[in-house]
Amino acid sequence: MMLSPDQAEGDLSWTQSDPESILNGLRSTGCTSDEPTEEGEERPKCRSDQPLSREEKRRRRRATAKYRSAHATRERIRVEAFNVAFAELRKLLPTLPPDKKLSKIEILRLAICYISYLNHVLDV
Repeated sequence: MMLSPDQAEGDLSWTQSDPESILNGLRSTGCTSDEPTEEGEERPKCRSDQPLSREEKRRRRRATAKYRSAHATRERIRVEAFNVAFAELRKLLPTLPPDKKLSKIEILRLAICYISYLNHVLDV
């Protein structure tokens, strides 16, 4: 592990603790317990027992493989529709040569110029 010049050796205590001491710390806060609770006795609330905020629920839902896969599929469909729309617009624009490959920004700029030209033709 690399230390920065301003980092003291004492800052590394969390990396050198053993799992047993971490487990003991959790038990002392009431987050985990091996012994059953007596009837009527309420176990102290642990962080995982508390209701999650809306943002935390959203974050956890987005972390699942199923959500990521569905999101990737939706994004692929969106990009494909976007590209089809550009292809349709490209077919309507006159260029020389007609099969010249244009970038999306070139298609948009050419469409603006062509619309301006058509507007000018209608005005005359």
